Amino acid sequence: MKHRPVIGITMGDAAGVGPEIILKSLKDAAVYDSCRPFVIGDAKMLERVEPVLQTGLAVRRIASLNEAAFELGTVDCLDLDLLPADLPFGQVDARAGNAAFRYLEKAIELANAGEIDAICTAPLNKEALHKGGHLYPGHTEILAELTGTKDYSMMLSSPKLKVIHVTTHIGLIDAVKQINPERVYTVLKLAHETLQRAGTSSPRIAVCGINPHAGENGLFGYGEEEEKIIPAVERARAEGIEAIGPLPADTLFFRAVRGDFDIVVAMYHDQGHGPIKVLGLEAGVNITVGLPIIRTSVDHGTAFDIAGKGIADELSLKEAIRQAVELAPRPAES
Repeated sequence: MKHRPVIGITMGDAAGVGPEIILKSLKDAAVYDSCRPFVIGDAKMLERVEPVLQTGLAVRRIASLNEAAFELGTVDCLDLDLLPADLPFGQVDARAGNAAFRYLEKAIELANAGEIDAICTAPLNKEALHKGGHLYPGHTEILAELTGTKDYSMMLSSPKLKVIHVTTHIGLIDAVKQINPERVYTVLKLAHETLQRAGTSSPRIAVCGINPHAGENGLFGYGEEEEKIIPAVERARAEGIEAIGPLPADTLFFRAVRGDFDIVVAMYHDQGHGPIKVLGLEAGVNITVGLPIIRTSVDHGTAFDIAGKGIADELSLKEAIRQAVELAPRPAES
């Protein structure tokens, strides 16, 4: 019998497009053919958007996974019942921010207990999250703290490009300060191990520079490449990791998309996010590597400007579910 991993889909900020893209995704028979999906969130929010979407799906409230049927046509929702029925769409709301945290907290609890095989997250809103009393930069940092993970990184994956980040949700000046050889080496190792587990025996890893032209031998910057990056690359290569760099970011991403490399190590948020999003928001998936559990996510925000209108594109969430299935552990063959 085909293995179908259990995938917990968190609703994210319910005032955004999360409820819509979840229902649109779970209308697809291919999703149920590959996994056993269920939603962690507020069932009432799914019920509110269904008449707009007209998916024909029914929403089943469940109190535990033992009650889930995992059947196409009915969406199983582990209903935490945290939000009022009249929560406005498209607005920053502390209640939605707190709920988004609680959904993820519950998903991590289930994953740690071995009840689910992977977590797939709909987007949250950082301002609402903070107003709700949870002062984290985003999903990644919550996951790391609640799983007790020290070494982790954000990886963005699309059909043509994979990027892993040395720093993420901090300002550019602070990012440059935080980049150091130990962190760069850690991310190189995470990239190598993650791609090996996914089936690439000898991943080709390209490392971005910090300055224009990767410093051009000291012409630009203050020796950041020599101080912060080169020692890490040399250490990784000494251990058999196929790493090259630092390379100029302005040409490196073109070469990676062409197929010269399997993954790019970006030094800061926009250096890595920009190229991925130019390739198409609907194709990008956010994966947190280094965690003891599998977590994938859409690579877009809550889209408050279109929330509740039924026009949000679900393709990124469907791709996130697909990659969660691919990464989820398989039972040992007898």
